[in-house]
Amino acid sequence: MNSYSILIQYNKNSLKEGIDLIRRLTHRSFIKVEPPIYESSIGEHVRHIVEHYTCFLAGIPEGSVDYDARHRDFRISSDREYAEAQYEYVCTQLDALDDENVPLTVKMSGTTDADGGSPWSESNVKRELQYLQAHTIHHYALISMIMRVQGIETDRKFGVAPSTLSYRQTSDV
Repeated sequence: MNSYSILIQYNKNSLKEGIDLIRRLTHRSFIKVEPPIYESSIGEHVRHIVEHYTCFLAGIPEGSVDYDARHRDFRISSDREYAEAQYEYVCTQLDALDDENVPLTVKMSGTTDADGGSPWSESNVKRELQYLQAHTIHHYALISMIMRVQGIETDRKFGVAPSTLSYRQTSDV
């Protein structure tokens, strides 16, 4: 298996963890917020994850990914079955990607240029797959915290980066 295929599989594994999570939750726990402890629901984090993948997949044919141009599909954050279907769709789309590490330009809020807009950066499909997996795991860490606040048990590995899990296995931590 080449590095491109491995990155696709890592992303799909992360998304499948999300599918398993969605299936375990009730509607109430999926949409619940508890300000000021947390003001974004699990569903909102799920929506955010899906929308990043959607931007990535839509941008590949044009060679540019604009993560700021997310279409916010609020049904994802309020309907667990729909959210699960969107995760499945993203997995299918990842499987359909050509095995080619094409160059991309990428735009994302969080950085601004002198004109106050987000600058475009050079990247490629493999690098964005790495970003998307890390981004997903980061949001899973937030979801895991929300679940604990709600009294829902979660696997201690959920939302923890693979490198951290490997480190923990080889150290006394």
